Amino acid sequence: MTTSQRHYHITTFGCQMNKADSERMAGILEDMGFLWSEDPNGADLILYNTCTIRDNAEQKVYSYLGRQAKRKHENPNLTLIVAGCVAQQEGEKILRRIPELDLVMGPQHANRLEDLLEQVFDGNQVVATEAIHIVEDITKPRRDSSVTAWVNIIYGCNERCSYCVVPNVRGVEQSRTPEAIYAEMELLGKQGYKEITLLGQNIDAYGRDLPGVTETGRHQHTLTDLLYQVHEIPGIERLRFATSHPRYFTERLIRACHELPKVCEHFHIPFQSGDNEILKAMKRGYTHEKYRQIIDKIRSYMPDASISADAIVGFPGETEEQFEKTLQLVDDIGFDLLNTAAYSPRPGTPAALWDNQLSEEVKSDRLQRLNHLVSQKAAERSQRYLGRIETVLVEDGNHKDITQVMGRTAGNRLTFFKGNIDELKGQLVKVKITEVRAFSLTGEPIF
Repeated sequence: MTTSQRHYHITTFGCQMNKADSERMAGILEDMGFLWSEDPNGADLILYNTCTIRDNAEQKVYSYLGRQAKRKHENPNLTLIVAGCVAQQEGEKILRRIPELDLVMGPQHANRLEDLLEQVFDGNQVVATEAIHIVEDITKPRRDSSVTAWVNIIYGCNERCSYCVVPNVRGVEQSRTPEAIYAEMELLGKQGYKEITLLGQNIDAYGRDLPGVTETGRHQHTLTDLLYQVHEIPGIERLRFATSHPRYFTERLIRACHELPKVCEHFHIPFQSGDNEILKAMKRGYTHEKYRQIIDKIRSYMPDASISADAIVGFPGETEEQFEKTLQLVDDIGFDLLNTAAYSPRPGTPAALWDNQLSEEVKSDRLQRLNHLVSQKAAERSQRYLGRIETVLVEDGNHKDITQVMGRTAGNRLTFFKGNIDELKGQLVKVKITEVRAFSLTGEPIF
């Protein structure tokens, strides 16, 4: 079937990994001759890249799908695809719920989109959720930004946290080779990208599955080694990485971030709970004391480092006293940003089957109390920026005020200042901070 002048639309739910997968799939579709459509109703191919971390994300996908399935009755040539983690988790069950679907594909199959679509265009309904060795990334993503880019360095996760569906849907850890990562980043540097975020579900595990050890018995390929390798790539001014796991976070990595000027002093290290019994039930493999030591160590090297994290409230069996230990940890550490969620039972995870689930009222009350504290602490942390001169990488215009541009500090604080986006996009600008809010800043440029 010819794809001349056919349009596609992708809606992405969930994490940065999903956004990176969507960019790669968009790149494949454009190589096939499809054109991007802002409006899903004007598209001939609609792809939902789904997230199953929380139940409400999953329900949202089904409501979107229901609407497009109706459209397909009027327009049989519409191609409907569900990709990502819900696709992997539900597999053929989705087809029973929504028989209008053409393709159901798990995240490991993102790079195979063209092959799978060829089967669809030959008249088949396709489900691709079997575990495979991830095909090396040779497609050119259609990146949403021309300033910052994601680069996957490891897929999958071998951890078995009792609440988390990720290992079931994203498969086992598979690291890309340092050579492949270097080549992708080198190209991005040539294309004018200024900031790269290295991505992995459990990024500190990078390289464990690659062959090679040093004379001291250490893995030859680690995230720390990779940072040293890619640091000098021309054109790239900033490096970030996410998401870290406290169990594998080493002093060697902290030292590298301190020594390498392009690595932003911004660390995203989820702690999930401030109580050791809950951490044990979650199968996280560390204590709150160990977590605090990591943060202390980061701050001993980089006192100004920006720390963000994830936390879950209302885990099965969590008592009020245990929840208060989470509040205590948040109060003591003072995060710059904290992603919070009430526990949501996920299919196929051990914790979903436990009979000590908490009521929605308790979960919602705890989430509100935690969020209130998070905003308070973030506002306190923001105070340190007032009057300071920060380097901001300009990413975009401020859609609410066209006289302003927006970008981020090295510590990942969103910052607004007066300027022309056509002149400043992709530039590193010194900005004197004149106004601080809990999660963003305003300043005056110093040219």
